[in-house]
Amino acid sequence: MRDRILILSVFVVASCGLAYELIAGALASYLLGDSILQFSSIIGCYLFAMGVGSHLARYVPDEDLLGRFVDIELLVGLFGGVAATLLFVLYAWDATPFRTVLYVLVFIIGCLVGMEIPLVMRIFNQRNTAFRELVSRVLTFDYLGALAVSLAFPLVLAPHLGLGRSGFLFGVLNAGVALWTLQTFRGEVRQLPLRRLRAVLVLGLLLGGFFLSERLTHWAEQSLFGDPIIHAETTPYQRLVVTRWKDDTRLYLNGNLQFSSRDEYRYHEALVLPLMENLPWARRVLVLGGGDGLAVRQLLKYPQLQITLVDLDAAMTGLFSRSPDLLALNQRALRHPKVKVINDDAGRWLEQSSEVFDAIIVDFPDPSSFGLGKLYSVPMYRLMSHHLSVNGLMVVQSTSPYFAPRSYWCIEATLRAAGLQTWPYHAYVPSFGEWGFIMAGPMTARFAPPGRYRVPTRFLNAESTRLMFSFPPDMPRWKVEPNQLNTQALVHYFEQDWRQVLR
Repeated sequence: MRDRILILSVFVVASCGLAYELIAGALASYLLGDSILQFSSIIGCYLFAMGVGSHLARYVPDEDLLGRFVDIELLVGLFGGVAATLLFVLYAWDATPFRTVLYVLVFIIGCLVGMEIPLVMRIFNQRNTAFRELVSRVLTFDYLGALAVSLAFPLVLAPHLGLGRSGFLFGVLNAGVALWTLQTFRGEVRQLPLRRLRAVLVLGLLLGGFFLSERLTHWAEQSLFGDPIIHAETTPYQRLVVTRWKDDTRLYLNGNLQFSSRDEYRYHEALVLPLMENLPWARRVLVLGGGDGLAVRQLLKYPQLQITLVDLDAAMTGLFSRSPDLLALNQRALRHPKVKVINDDAGRWLEQSSEVFDAIIVDFPDPSSFGLGKLYSVPMYRLMSHHLSVNGLMVVQSTSPYFAPRSYWCIEATLRAAGLQTWPYHAYVPSFGEWGFIMAGPMTARFAPPGRYRVPTRFLNAESTRLMFSFPPDMPRWKVEPNQLNTQALVHYFEQDWRQVLR
């Protein structure tokens, strides 16, 4: 029975060990961007630290293996449990030391986790378990635990509990293993009363952190964003935060501003109206991204349109379909009978669909990670072009030609590499500065900057439109490589550009 309890402990500690690694990687990618770099560096540091911990386990004396195993579990639970919330609060307070503290915590947790399995195997060895059976049992349940948490983390824990509470939950499990071990082997553990007191204190601290984590996260985000937060949630794909100060409502995804209600009309008029004025015959329009419904709001100025919106995150489109404040902002666009909302990966949906559209609006987030960068690649644009009618047009939001010129002209080069002709342009949006867009279409399509608009506008007229399609000397064309799927040059350009701008 005691051996079975030890095996069950292996399952739990393996789950916790992988969970801390996933939480650290997800948090780093949320706050620092470039998910592949963050996960790769976190995993590398963590595995190296586990190797160090496995080596250090040899110095634990045989006379107190069970007691030291309990101590390790409590330390893992304490450091692993508080890490995510502590890092988030630190990032909000002062982002400068964030990366250093992140890797220090990952290394400490990795060392402690690396000591767990060697200690369990030595405990089994002391109990005269055959070596073949010992290795088989321990590694089987170690891998099973890793499988369980790798499935539960993206499907259940991250979207429903968030990173902070998930960390505390696994910390509680580690502390629970420690208490369970003390109770089961109470006749064999040295300093039992002291270790039991420590376990109860750590467990109480972690339980308190679990229930207070949302408040701490809210406080940290409040400090980070400045304006009062009216909605915050972690979805399977991103951290979504909405703030409001006076008449200014703002949306942040993974800490990056997506729009301000004070000037978003400039962005969305520039994105949608020049294209639609060139397609008075258009009837069917596809919007990729744009789950806030603001681009759709502009499209609904044209009563003849049937609109399909494809956005990955159901939480995003759901929020902008039910929140009274956000419904007022997008004028209930996503609930309009002429709008069909589909929650799916844009690439997958395009591959499976046979529909053809007269216009395509591409309103994806900036290519700050490889997951987003693939949406701006040559194969993706070729796939989009297959869904575009012979004389149809598409427009792509393309980051800033002033602050991120490599990125902007890389997107333009990518569209041309996909066999499309392009018409680059830009508009000034106070919240972002100069922002870029690129009109594109097959070689049979024609485009000219409109001299008048058939629909009401707040920003665009003949003169402002003319200036949008003229690039001044301080925004010249750059010679850059197109964004191929296997190299993702755009993500590297994006990181280089904004590293020189952001402080």
